[in-house]
Amino acid sequence: MIAPRGRRGIPARSLNRAATLTVGKLGLPVPGLHMLRVHGRRTGELRSTPLFVLSERGSRYLVAPRGETDWSRNLRSAGWGELVRGRRVERVRAVEVFGLERKRIIKAYAKRHRLMTARFFDLPPKEDLEAWRRVAAKHPVFRLAPPRPQGAEPAAAA
Repeated sequence: MIAPRGRRGIPARSLNRAATLTVGKLGLPVPGLHMLRVHGRRTGELRSTPLFVLSERGSRYLVAPRGETDWSRNLRSAGWGELVRGRRVERVRAVEVFGLERKRIIKAYAKRHRLMTARFFDLPPKEDLEAWRRVAAKHPVFRLAPPRPQGAEPAAAA
């Protein structure tokens, strides 16, 4: 498989298989790496994807470095998923974030995980505000929260 122009390195499919074995099956502690399980929006089948969870200012986030992907659409639709490491499963709610928070998280994510994900962010060598606006528009970001207690209803919109 030949990598698309401008995207060099190990093919994503190979990295995903290695991460699935390492983190998903064996539960080895790769810093920040989890398997996200979420139900497909059309099939309802459980789908797994290896992702880095970013901890920033007391919150945890998932960033879609490849842009609008099936996992990001599925998570947006379901509103929740599970983070898995070996036998440990944590159910989480996911709230999509926008604006300044999204830009801040993408910037922190790109810096922290640059070796694995830099090729997916189309950033010029000299960062400028317009470049970050463009990047933020292409990459969904979700803030993770604990699931709601059983029987709890979401707050009504005013």
